[in-house]
Amino acid sequence: MTLGAAVASAQMPVAVPTTGPLGNLDSEGRRAEQRRTLETPKRRYSKAARALFAGMNLAYGRKRRLRKFLVLELIARVPYQAWEQVAYVAITHMASRTGMARRIYDRVAAARAQQDNEQWHLLIIEELLHRDKERMGVIRFSILPQVIAFAYYQLSVVLYVIRPDWSYRLNADFEDHAEHEYMEFVAESPGFEEGPFESPFSEEYGTFASMADLLRQIGYDERIHKEESVALMGSPRFR
Repeated sequence: MTLGAAVASAQMPVAVPTTGPLGNLDSEGRRAEQRRTLETPKRRYSKAARALFAGMNLAYGRKRRLRKFLVLELIARVPYQAWEQVAYVAITHMASRTGMARRIYDRVAAARAQQDNEQWHLLIIEELLHRDKERMGVIRFSILPQVIAFAYYQLSVVLYVIRPDWSYRLNADFEDHAEHEYMEFVAESPGFEEGPFESPFSEEYGTFASMADLLRQIGYDERIHKEESVALMGSPRFR
């Protein structure tokens, strides 16, 4: 099975915007979505996902802190980068079949849009940590996250080439975990409800009534990514 066939076998997801949060929610809507998340059981995670989460807890502790979410967002972009790269390789095998090449390129655009949304999350978390003057060690918060991301990238590529729905499932598990972590972080941090959220990225990502409102939105974004992957899990077909 070639890389081209692996990518071409997957049906197309709906592209997400490259800027701004996902969905058209107001503050009350975000509160409602937080309640929905907290009332919804977590997915039954795969062994690979459980190992990843256990490793993160071992390295960064179980307590939810902004700097742990920084690592979470660094890793969250990886599957979309992997899918995009595989699609680019596949296009080179399909250059003479313009219709197929265009459909694969649409896959690239969808993966890029999802990656861009995760990138906004990362930029916002980085800015918040800088504002709070958080001190983070180079090994734990620079080198180690890159090592984890590299391993996750390789796994995502291998799974996507062998059987795309395995890669989608792993991503759905990761996004489900992130969704619950954000919503639970807000629930246990009542101080986040005080004062408006202000950021240099407000023009691109949006304005929010509070830090809690922002984190609820990010958690909701993660749910949308999860649902996109879940929707694709049963759709890949091999030629």
